[in-house]
Amino acid sequence: MNFFNIKTSWSNAEFIPIKLCIASAYILIGSYFHNFFKDYYTPLLVIFGITVIWFFFAWLKKMKASKQ
Repeated sequence: MNFFNIKTSWSNAEFIPIKLCIASAYILIGSYFHNFFKDYYTPLLVIFGITVIWFFFAWLKKMKASKQ
């Protein structure tokens, strides 16, 4: 299984979606313990969903380019 042995290089701009994804997930998890973020569930879920999809497709594109 060579999945974990594949090496790719990422620029800082390509890390923006995963950073947004992680940050929104962190805020969502933290919001269960604090009522401050209670009104922001929907925008945070939208941001999380968009960034997960964005990062996934960027990762797939990068993996396809590295195999050719």
